[in-house]
Amino acid sequence: MEQTGVLPAQALRAMVREGVIRAEPAVEPAQIQPASLDLRLGTRAWRVRASFLAGKGRRVADRLAALEMHQMDLTNGAVLEKGCVYVVPLMETLALPRGIQAVANAKSSTGRLDLLTRVITDAGTEFDRVAEGYTGPLYAEICPRSFSVLVRPGMRLNQIRFRNGQSVLTDAELLALHQSDTLVPDDPVISEGLGFSVDLRPEHGTRVGYRAKPHTGVIDLDRIGAYNPRDFWEELHSSDGQLILDPGAFYILVSREAVHIPPDYAAEMAPFLAMVGEFRVHYAGFFDPGFGHAPAGGAGARGVLEVRCHEAPFVLEHGQIVGRLVYERMSERPESLYGAGIASNYQGQGLKLSKHFRAG
Repeated sequence: MEQTGVLPAQALRAMVREGVIRAEPAVEPAQIQPASLDLRLGTRAWRVRASFLAGKGRRVADRLAALEMHQMDLTNGAVLEKGCVYVVPLMETLALPRGIQAVANAKSSTGRLDLLTRVITDAGTEFDRVAEGYTGPLYAEICPRSFSVLVRPGMRLNQIRFRNGQSVLTDAELLALHQSDTLVPDDPVISEGLGFSVDLRPEHGTRVGYRAKPHTGVIDLDRIGAYNPRDFWEELHSSDGQLILDPGAFYILVSREAVHIPPDYAAEMAPFLAMVGEFRVHYAGFFDPGFGHAPAGGAGARGVLEVRCHEAPFVLEHGQIVGRLVYERMSERPESLYGAGIASNYQGQGLKLSKHFRAG
């Protein structure tokens, strides 16, 4: 682990063997992705009065005792209700060595269901950040915002990346990478990352996205391709390259750019600027090495955008920049890449709902 950068799958397997990553039951091979580890829900959930962080010198278990409303056994499945906050201990625990830190994020399918899902730790002062050298348990805080969901132990809603030091590319390094590996087809917008914009003028037809319906049934997260999109989503169409976002509504849109992540790099989606409008991209934000990659050069794949409007209606325009991709070096190239024989759900994607919905 001497090389600086994001640790690849082969390093994660070594961390499991060495007890740096521990789990009960043991980590399964399918949890290890090219540059991240999927985290599994445990057997019990706490419904809590409010979201929280443990804070310096405090344990999550102690905060749970003060904030819990009731506990739920997940063994036979349980519904997490829209608008409520739950905390679930994860099956994985960590014993990180000095120099190794971690960052977590919601998996793509989790973000596309508007499940606000964040990792918290003992003594943690930030969501989704695991301090260098942390030893202890991991917890998932889950707040379903658009749909109630049925969950069971072992479900994988979050993923975690491990880093040795910092290896974020500067703007100059990112431009050089684009010149050698073509990160986007057009001239890049580079400012503390690679800017990407929203597509509201589709090449075919007028459908530009989906808006979550406010009153729907429960989604069983184990059921893949089982649900009719029309029961949960309203299709959105635009003929003028504009879309008015409603306050409090949740949208699935798509980036105008086809993005390429070369094999020796990983990327994370981040907000562009808070001042660009009354909305936020709800970024389920890890892009693995090989996303949008083709052996003959980067073909690119669209990034799906999970967007929530805030206090006031807002007119979103075609080509408006809504986020940025922050690129990092891998410590070494992963043994497998995104989409290369690992059953990746979203390689080559366009506008696409989560895997729980039938294609339509």
